Amino acid sequence: MSNLIPNPDGTYTRLITLPIVPAQPDPSSSTTRVLSKDISVNPKTETMVRLFLPREVLDLPAPRIPIIFYYHGGAFIFLSATSSIFHEFCSTMALQLQVLIVSLEYRLAPEHRLPAAYDDAVDALHWIKTTKEEWIAKFADLSNCFLMGTSSGGNLAYHAGLRACEVSHHLDPLKIKGLILHHPFFGGSERTGSELVMEDDPILPPRVCDAAWKWVLPVGADRDHEYCNPAVSKEFERCVAIRVMGCRVLVAGCFGDPLIDRQMELGKMLEGKGVRTMTHFGNGFHGLEVSDPSKAPALFTVLKNFIYEL
Repeated sequence: MSNLIPNPDGTYTRLITLPIVPAQPDPSSSTTRVLSKDISVNPKTETMVRLFLPREVLDLPAPRIPIIFYYHGGAFIFLSATSSIFHEFCSTMALQLQVLIVSLEYRLAPEHRLPAAYDDAVDALHWIKTTKEEWIAKFADLSNCFLMGTSSGGNLAYHAGLRACEVSHHLDPLKIKGLILHHPFFGGSERTGSELVMEDDPILPPRVCDAAWKWVLPVGADRDHEYCNPAVSKEFERCVAIRVMGCRVLVAGCFGDPLIDRQMELGKMLEGKGVRTMTHFGNGFHGLEVSDPSKAPALFTVLKNFIYEL
């Protein structure tokens, strides 16, 4: 992949970058409607979370609001929880949905191939149930938690959700109520119809996805590995754990995304396994609501209905 330059120490220099936004934890700032702060999760893996809290919650008597664990996009290779587009997206979402967002800074490939990001996500779930961090202790409703991700983060939310539902008794008092797969990043060895039609898509052409998966999957794995293609994997049977736990799933995407066929098929497969599944597909392109904030309000309405079961 031309956007990665190997370094002698085994790390890579990434040529795809975005501005980094600092956290804004000071409640005395009258212009800050959403507070944010960075908290270390695991010093050994150097993972952390950026918390987002609506400022007005500070003035409410003993509030307990839902939690959304959010996983950023970037093909598991690029970007960060502190990248400007994800910071702004999470800030707006926290305010519009009245939730506490826990945005995870997980390890990236190729230095840390999958399942490292999945491991980090589950590690953070265990961390939050015992942490004494003030915002979590005062405002988080641990019994009302959702896992959400955009693009590769949607893939992460799905696989972390599988793991969480399988070991839910170890996560008490944390309760996973739903998975929100926003433009989830999946693949496969065979092209789908939408991938063939949108072979030259300017946002996410299939050949770029192919190249990314070579750096992300375990060494020697092809694109029909369970991490990439649940449609052909026997591991898909594990999604029964989602149904057993009563966990709901929302799959959201756009018809202008080459991955739309895979996303729609995933929704149908989950429904076929008896999982309470909601889908929301509109017009646009991959990552639309993150890259174009003017399109986000419609998505937030769908998310509010899903989270609060309106």
